[in-house]
Amino acid sequence: MAIFSVHHMTTYRYRKPVRPGVHQLMFRPRDSFDQRLLEFSLTISPKAASIRWIHDAFGNCITLVDFDSKTELLQFEALLKLDHTPENAPAFQIEDYAKLHPFAYADNELPDLAPFIQRHHHEGEHIERWLAKFVSPRATVPTGQLLMTLNEAISESFSYRRRNIRGTQTPAETIERQEGTCRDFALLMMEAARSLGFAARFVTGYVYVPDRDQKVRLGGGSTHAWCQVYVPGSGWVEFDPTNGIVGNRDLIRVGVARTPQQAIPLFGSYWGDADDDLGMDVSVQVTSKEFD
Repeated sequence: MAIFSVHHMTTYRYRKPVRPGVHQLMFRPRDSFDQRLLEFSLTISPKAASIRWIHDAFGNCITLVDFDSKTELLQFEALLKLDHTPENAPAFQIEDYAKLHPFAYADNELPDLAPFIQRHHHEGEHIERWLAKFVSPRATVPTGQLLMTLNEAISESFSYRRRNIRGTQTPAETIERQEGTCRDFALLMMEAARSLGFAARFVTGYVYVPDRDQKVRLGGGSTHAWCQVYVPGSGWVEFDPTNGIVGNRDLIRVGVARTPQQAIPLFGSYWGDADDDLGMDVSVQVTSKEFD
């Protein structure tokens, strides 16, 4: 068991005072059997005129914040503490009918999984040509081995590059450039898994980066992204293709969604000129204490 503490600070700066519009935050982690939220606080500057909490279509906790004053500095600070139980795959517990790929999901689960199986990017055959390098078409392979191979192929074949520009690359762009961010890699694995008939969804959250004498984790210092693939018998299994992680070790889930656009940690608007925006800074610090 580990206790994770997270300090997440996002700061917007403006050339002159502007009035912020409604901002939507996805900061509060999801409670589950493997992570339990112990403490959470949110500080906003300037003071918000109204704050509402809702659950979105995926059950994520969303904070809606509105303002009635002008400012040159807009800041959101979240402090949270979680009880986190690491669960390591690849010791998958897979239903007999799904141990080998290809397989078909059970009829009673298929209607709920269908939106997560549907592909969203059809850009030529970039994914198919990339998959053909390490997945034999029409071959029967162990399901767990196939998913781990896919995860490792992205981790080992692509270069991680932090990018200040908002948005997520398409899988075709990531394959062509051979580099990307954690969000790009998560989307590539999702679409590749979907092309193989798996249900996959996007995850936003945080990654704990161990001390220097341990394995280095990429994606620290900011929000992180990975994906989940639905495996019969194991449910939604975590895959972090940026770091080659299988299972939830060092990963803190905040939100899950069908697409990356539905799981943006923070976005909003302001009343002012376009060139008033001087940019955004994000700082995330994750610390851990281990317990027996």
